[in-house]
Amino acid sequence: MPPEYALHGQYSMKSDVFSYGVIVLELISGKKSREFSDPESYLNLLGHAWRLWTDEKPLELLDEVLKEGCTAPEVERCIQVGLLCVQQRPEDRPDMSSVVLMLKGEKLLPKPKVPGFYTEAYSLMESPTLFSANEISITSLYAR
Repeated sequence: MPPEYALHGQYSMKSDVFSYGVIVLELISGKKSREFSDPESYLNLLGHAWRLWTDEKPLELLDEVLKEGCTAPEVERCIQVGLLCVQQRPEDRPDMSSVVLMLKGEKLLPKPKVPGFYTEAYSLMESPTLFSANEISITSLYAR
């Protein structure tokens, strides 16, 4: 779900692009976005992919199962396109026709910006408590 929809209920053509980018990163990593949490930095999948990209280690995102059948430049291109699709601001995301050209290698790839739902706050905390240890959840519903 793109940030603009999750936070403000706004949906646009770029909302689908965001979702596509999440799927690309899930396929490359072999991990589901909703279930992923990096134990070292407490980042979600998008944040983890972004961190690896900025640390110039994008190939560490690649699932072990896919390593033999892929070439590094193709994987890096896919990761970069995935990161371009999940940028925080909708106007920074490419349209799908540009995504197709980028994946085919027919269009230059711009440098991605910070993805949606990324925060460095978790990685700066010494011992963040993000989840309840007792596995109990309480939901309180209030009418608007």
